Amino acid sequence: MDFSRYGRPRPVHIAARRCGLALLGLGLAAPAWADTNPGYDRPGLGFTPVALAPGAVTVEQGLPDWTRGAQDGSTTTLYSADTLIRLGLGHQLELQLGGSLYNYQQTREAGRSEVREGHGDSSLSLKYVLPSSQPAFSWGLLGSVVFTDGAPALRSPQRQYLLGLQLNLQVDSRNILGAYAQDLRSGGSDSELIAVSENYLPSADWMLYAEAALEHNAASRSGMLVGAGAGWQVSERVQLDAGFRRRLYGQVNDWEGGLGVSIYFGH
Repeated sequence: MDFSRYGRPRPVHIAARRCGLALLGLGLAAPAWADTNPGYDRPGLGFTPVALAPGAVTVEQGLPDWTRGAQDGSTTTLYSADTLIRLGLGHQLELQLGGSLYNYQQTREAGRSEVREGHGDSSLSLKYVLPSSQPAFSWGLLGSVVFTDGAPALRSPQRQYLLGLQLNLQVDSRNILGAYAQDLRSGGSDSELIAVSENYLPSADWMLYAEAALEHNAASRSGMLVGAGAGWQVSERVQLDAGFRRRLYGQVNDWEGGLGVSIYFGH
């Protein structure tokens, strides 16, 4: 097993549950491929600075992902069946298609409750793994466009553009340090996030991580989140994950987290 994302010396809707279980069953039943699984972008902040081989495909599914935040007297909880499809292009490039087929958002304010449901915005991303002369160090860039094609009650008001940088350093056979920075631009304003992580591999099948992130958004709100999680390699092609983040201070989400399954289909 290779958790390359961390370095290399190198309300839950029933439809979302069924989608995840179907993907899991397909991954377990699929035949083995000759090429190597380079790892997944789930869980945690950032992405794996390793690209899939040309023609290889990975599907990463939230079961669901979840956020909860309070602002101006109202509390909003969002459950999202986030999906990420990764396709290797060769030359250290990777194409990614993202979206959420189903979202459930509940807002409570002054004793009233409002529920919104529907699909979320879609995204198109390109990952480029930068060259490194040190086997223990890997890094990459990710550029994304988030479109305003979600359900009317859930879509973003304007198109968003994201640029992310991931750095990973393999300290030894079990410990990996990671750093991630991103800028999200929408409507002429920028939101920034910087995160660091410590990742520990107690065995060939398990990965544990802790992370901390500083966030500053376009509404001049800022704060810090800390979290932890785990990934379990069920097989050479399937990973299950769980993780959470908690607000430490500032005006950011109170909670973030989720469960997920990632499946490597090879090519």
